[in-house]
Amino acid sequence: MFMRSITLKDAESLPRWRRPAFLLFLMAAAMPIAFATWSALLNNFVKEAAGFTGVEIGWLHTVREIPGFLAIGVIVLLWAMREQVLALIALALLGAATAVTAMFPSFGGILMVTLLSSIGFHYFETVNQSLQLQWIDKKHAPQVIGWIVAIGSGASLVAYGLIVLTWKTFELSYGVVYGLSGGLTLAIAIFAALAYPQFEAPEPQLKHFVLRRRYWLYYLMQFMAGARRQIFIVFAAFMMVERFGFEVHEVTALFLINYLANMLFAPLMGKAVGRFGERNALLFEYAGLLMVFLAYGGIYWFGWGVVVAAVLYVLDHLFFSLAFALKTYFQKIASPGDIAPTAAVAFTINHIAAVFLPALLGYLWVVSPGAVFGLAAGMAAVSLILALMIPRHPEPGHETIFASGLPVAAE
Repeated sequence: MFMRSITLKDAESLPRWRRPAFLLFLMAAAMPIAFATWSALLNNFVKEAAGFTGVEIGWLHTVREIPGFLAIGVIVLLWAMREQVLALIALALLGAATAVTAMFPSFGGILMVTLLSSIGFHYFETVNQSLQLQWIDKKHAPQVIGWIVAIGSGASLVAYGLIVLTWKTFELSYGVVYGLSGGLTLAIAIFAALAYPQFEAPEPQLKHFVLRRRYWLYYLMQFMAGARRQIFIVFAAFMMVERFGFEVHEVTALFLINYLANMLFAPLMGKAVGRFGERNALLFEYAGLLMVFLAYGGIYWFGWGVVVAAVLYVLDHLFFSLAFALKTYFQKIASPGDIAPTAAVAFTINHIAAVFLPALLGYLWVVSPGAVFGLAAGMAAVSLILALMIPRHPEPGHETIFASGLPVAAE
């Protein structure tokens, strides 16, 4: 495993399938095979296996987000292993935990296996984001990351498509589907560990806690993104099951449509970010999410039907896919050695609200679901205001519209 190290420049002489970009593509496909399947079956599984209500689903997602809040622990682990190794170990843990999910059909069992899979997911995502920004040059980052998003969506699309086609036809069980999807992700992680050399980025990464004043806007936007996204992840899909009675294959069909749209539009969005800049892309995303969350509330306030809910769910997912513009904004303002430690810090900041919001909003949900989506609309409005503070051409020393553009001082 990882028999030799090779620089990014020397990696250009390797066959295309063994280059860093292809490894990023492979990991982008492997992660959602397990995670997307877990997500597609989750709401139906927890209701059937353990009789979950909004309260229990809120606690489940609070537990699921604890490893995200503790993503700063990645900095400690990087003293013992390289980022590439950690990414594949975390990916393997995600696959293994997903594979055994159906073996624990109780509230406590579901929480336990969810915690394990979440450690794998969040630590993989933390390190994977860092590797993307180190291995992809700034000029091509929006386009390449757009393709990475599209590949991940394509893998989810295949997983969802298979569930839709086979769930009722072959009367599949949760155990079979979770076992196959998690096992495949685990197998891909093992293959990647054996098939790829260790890629050395040109800039060594700091291995200590990094919190810089000049990144303050990035930190705030990460916090708001994490808080807002929890409402979508936890309650939007749960609404489709609880209010409209969606079954497994129907929820999965909706997810399938989402990822088909992402697969088609993510590369175009990458080009758009490269052309119009991160500021305009994020303004578009947050304005769209503000409208979508208000419309979600309208489902409860005005009694709108399932078609409106399904359309909003797809639009919601499309707007969220523009979130990679926040990554490329940070890439442009960051000192090269800050990328890995700041990725861990940012992931922790992103998950501060995620630890307590799902549980708290679970109690609000049973009283007024519309109020939950109204709160999300308020969060989108705050994010919109923050995005206005991003300069058209961000760079070190010019991180916000308030920065003077002076050379970056050591902090």
